[in-house]
Amino acid sequence: MSLNAPSDIPKQLAVFTDGDGMTAITAIDGEPGGLSYLDFTSSALPYHLLEKPRVLVLGAGGGTDVLQARYQRSQSVDAVELNPQIAALVGGVHGDFSGRPYSLPGVRLHLAEARSFVAARSESWDLIQIPLLDSATAASAGVHALSENHIYTIEAIRDYLDHLHPGGLLAVTRWLKLPPRDSLKLVATAKRALIENGVREPERRMALIRSWNTTTLLIKNGAFTANEIGTIRRFCDERSFDVAYVPGIDRETANRFNILPEPYFHDGTTALLRGDGFPERYKFDIRPATDDRPYFFDFFKWRSLPEFLSLPAQGGFHLLELGYPILTATLVQAILIGSALILVPLVFGGDRVPFERDSLAVVVYFACLGLAFLFVEIAFIQRFTQFLGHPIFAVAVVLAAFLIFAGTGSAASASLADRLARIADPLILVTAVIAVIATAYVVGLPPLFRELAPLPTSAKIPLSLALIAPLAFLMGLPFPLGLARVSAAKPRLVAWAWGVNGCFSVISAVLTVVLAIHFGFTVVVLLAVGLYVAAGAVMGNRFRQ
Repeated sequence: MSLNAPSDIPKQLAVFTDGDGMTAITAIDGEPGGLSYLDFTSSALPYHLLEKPRVLVLGAGGGTDVLQARYQRSQSVDAVELNPQIAALVGGVHGDFSGRPYSLPGVRLHLAEARSFVAARSESWDLIQIPLLDSATAASAGVHALSENHIYTIEAIRDYLDHLHPGGLLAVTRWLKLPPRDSLKLVATAKRALIENGVREPERRMALIRSWNTTTLLIKNGAFTANEIGTIRRFCDERSFDVAYVPGIDRETANRFNILPEPYFHDGTTALLRGDGFPERYKFDIRPATDDRPYFFDFFKWRSLPEFLSLPAQGGFHLLELGYPILTATLVQAILIGSALILVPLVFGGDRVPFERDSLAVVVYFACLGLAFLFVEIAFIQRFTQFLGHPIFAVAVVLAAFLIFAGTGSAASASLADRLARIADPLILVTAVIAVIATAYVVGLPPLFRELAPLPTSAKIPLSLALIAPLAFLMGLPFPLGLARVSAAKPRLVAWAWGVNGCFSVISAVLTVVLAIHFGFTVVVLLAVGLYVAAGAVMGNRFRQ
């Protein structure tokens, strides 16, 4: 809130999710009154550019942004909230305190995930608000770096823009962090989204302002006019906010009130919009997030690590964004311990396995299966999270599908082996078909999900199970088929095969995230395809009776 705000904040209750992310329930009596303080926040800017807008709030929380929209005389408000417990607190448990903002005239509450809600709707709005959705402390500590987030991807911004009326605004408010990170990443993401939507001059459609602790980025469905730019400047002057970027702004006027050593936000934004290689030079990773690589809060760069470690007195350690280094350390730990668990029994065990071509083939085959199975499973959880609209649904549905249908495939492996052998080597045949189907899913699932987005969740869940079933069933075959073959020809290798597969499954769970952060989940699935093909090639026609 602006330090120039003339009014007090009403009584509020703080609601913490998982002990961290906070939202506020504000005390009102009937129609919103005494809420003038909401006009002195950076998120109020779009209401000074639009007259009686139809508003969509993505992440309504305790209702503050709904109250802001009502205070600004919005025509209607669609409030989307993922957590039904929050809605129950606001409208039920603390309904008398809050005045039940979700029941106010013109307000409609939707319990849904933001992306899924927008994708399923055919209507448009004048303003789409994305308020502060996470804790300032969590974001600054880098603990969200490993969290997938589909709210701030290129595809998400494109979806939002496609649901704006001509001249409508998308407003995204974030915590202000120094050095700038997510604010600049949002600018880069918005630029890419606009370009992919066919906009030739994206710099004319964006404005960025900052208070002393927040930033608000506006993206317009059209170019900002001179009158609108003047309105933005007046809004900021009256509230002692800084205009970090509007079309035509000069550097000297971008750092007047909340003074920084340099106008970092202006310099970063203008460099990004000029397209002069700024993301490659910057000390944080501000490349746009995508649905395939949805790690918006990952800003870590290896080449910045030595510099940050050398500046402990200046807070260098605080800038490390520790999520990714911890993940990397976990991966190294898993590889070292897994290798020890595989190799130490061979060196010191009483019943040693001779190192020969057959034993090497067993290692490669079962290691490939351990890696590939988890690669596909975790990638599918990510894919279906967006389709089903909630990570809880995706984890439950995808894990259940793989456990049930892969288990069914394993149970049927013995009876299928002889039938498959009449066509080709069963291991080669099964791994080849898995590779083909997984590749087809990489290509076909995204457009299919877009077409099926309007379906209700009750229809999406059985459809998801049906989509996963064929692939999961086939993925349940290679392990028992290979194990049966090894057991018949080299029984001493059976325990080793189990151990190798188990250790590489643990490694795979961590390695999947590392690969997805760098290359995306499509690459993860394609690597799994390659691993299945390699497994079939190395074990095919080996140990056959």
